Amino acid sequence: MSSPSPVQIREANAHLAALYRRVTDLEQRLEDAEKTVREQAESLIRKDEQLRATTQEITEAKDKEIFFLHEKLCQSEESIHKLNQTIKEKDSLIGQLQHRCQLLDNICKSRPFLDSMLAQMAEAERMGPVSDLGKPTTNSSLKDGESTCSPSGLSNHKDFSLSEDDSDDQELDGVVFGTTV
Repeated sequence: MSSPSPVQIREANAHLAALYRRVTDLEQRLEDAEKTVREQAESLIRKDEQLRATTQEITEAKDKEIFFLHEKLCQSEESIHKLNQTIKEKDSLIGQLQHRCQLLDNICKSRPFLDSMLAQMAEAERMGPVSDLGKPTTNSSLKDGESTCSPSGLSNHKDFSLSEDDSDDQELDGVVFGTTV
């Protein structure tokens, strides 16, 4: 074999030097790439941990808010139930009061008639009993506020009547008439 010529040795040395530079450059690029990948992986791990922590916080906040809203819903439903019960009670009271109001309206509408009837009853009481022989009698033994109307007095005076319809009514025996006027 022949020995390489100095030009071939120089070319080979130049080629080896270029190859060495290329390998060194590639190793540096590989090292830089690995460093970048490592940094990105660490960054992703940190971001993942932050996201997990944030997700955990959001989940806890959501659970707390759900619990709070559930409690508020239960309180609202209880308040609604109480208010519905109160409404039923008030409606019942309104019904009773409307009935009483109707009764009072009817009483007020009947008041002129009642006033007239009471005035006539007072006049009838002032008249006193009818005498047997047509003699006017004065009963000075009556005190103020007493009446000559009594069950025994009514049974003796069949000609006295408060209306035309009750002249035949025998149920009036035993009834006491009086006024508060």
